[in-house]
Amino acid sequence: MGSWQTFSRLSGQERWIVFQAVTGLIATWVGLRLAGFRRWKGMLQWTLRSTTERAAENNSPNVAAEVVRMEEAAVRNLFFSTNCLEQSLVLWWLLRKRGIDAELRIGARKTENHFEAHAWVEFLGAVLNSGGEGHLHFVPFERQATWMGTN
Repeated sequence: MGSWQTFSRLSGQERWIVFQAVTGLIATWVGLRLAGFRRWKGMLQWTLRSTTERAAENNSPNVAAEVVRMEEAAVRNLFFSTNCLEQSLVLWWLLRKRGIDAELRIGARKTENHFEAHAWVEFLGAVLNSGGEGHLHFVPFERQATWMGTN
């Protein structure tokens, strides 16, 4: 009940972001499993071409922070868990939908005999998600994740 009360206190704009985040997370969870990263990211980029919400004045840290906060709330209250790639893809998509020049970053590391990867979103050189400094232990690929076969 607490989540619904909190949700009902949000502004219309914030509720819309939460709704888009929840639907984006569900669709991305399915899309990555059925279509793979390259195709799913291409589909997300395709939806950005027809968006009407894009506006240059939204390219600000305050708008980005609001989107991050709403997406994190959606992640916390989802009925299933998502990983960093799913969360970062959706955050990147939500920000780009609003005309914010966010970058999807993917990094890797090898510890002992395990290869690990991590995804995060950056805006104006700052990491927006990734739970603190967790991304620092991963070496980012030289180019942004936007180049990964989707252009």
